[in-house]
Amino acid sequence: MRRKDREVTDFQEIIEIMKKCDVCRLAFNDQGFPYVIPLNFGLDVVGDQVFLYFHSALKGKKLDLIRGDNRATFEMDRGHELLLFEEEMNCTMSYESVMGHGTIETVPDEEKYEALKILMRHYHADDFKFNKNMMKATAVLKMTVLDMTGKRRNKNP
Repeated sequence: MRRKDREVTDFQEIIEIMKKCDVCRLAFNDQGFPYVIPLNFGLDVVGDQVFLYFHSALKGKKLDLIRGDNRATFEMDRGHELLLFEEEMNCTMSYESVMGHGTIETVPDEEKYEALKILMRHYHADDFKFNKNMMKATAVLKMTVLDMTGKRRNKNP
């Protein structure tokens, strides 16, 4: 990271940034070009291992790409605010972001319900009731995060 003064190195701080994000972008290898897709996600932390969960249709480009190469890059960000410095005649943005790499696997049917609860917990509540019949038409994906970095640009330099 070029701007070490903006790097977030504390694991718990990185997790707190992730908890406040509402979209995770995944990038896959698509015949020499990245294929980026924004997704809702769930976050689960077991010790120092981070897992991200996603839901999907049972068919589609994303699943085809994962079958060909299950490695992916992820990125999420939040807290965007334009910082205007009229005297200096410039501007910048404040933000917090996390990015990293991981491998993705399809969650087996018998584990889908618990994985979907993790995903719903990120947006709603632990006890959100959802139609279990929809699980038949839903693929659930689990990313095991291999590495990640956090970055923050505060309002006050």
